[in-house]
Amino acid sequence: MTIQLNHTIVFSNDSRASAEFWASLLGLDVGEEWGPFIPVVVGNGVTFDFANVPPNLPGGGITPQHYAFLVSEDEFDSAYKQIQERGLTYWADPRQQQENEINHNDGGRGIYFLDPSGHYLELITVPYGGWPES
Repeated sequence: MTIQLNHTIVFSNDSRASAEFWASLLGLDVGEEWGPFIPVVVGNGVTFDFANVPPNLPGGGITPQHYAFLVSEDEFDSAYKQIQERGLTYWADPRQQQENEINHNDGGRGIYFLDPSGHYLELITVPYGGWPES
């Protein structure tokens, strides 16, 4: 068997709100709560298990993580429309210098924005380095 990412835990201030935010923007479903986790499964079978940040977490809060999603042009359009409708700030670059702009790296489109808990989300329509030659 080849190694695959199966799931990861995404600490949140409000696990339900974060799961619903991600699912809405990505056109996915929020799964049934399982213990302290609220799952959102993406197209390649990876599950993001949202959990409220434990009160005894070292440092006392959430350490923002970066999550990048390869999406279709239609999925990008849908998410981008929601981002604009929600009045979210987005950037064309990870350093947040090109505010409310889209990048066109590798011939696609990409944006960066924050989720409700401060995690850095990225949407791209073409993988880094472009699509492999067939």
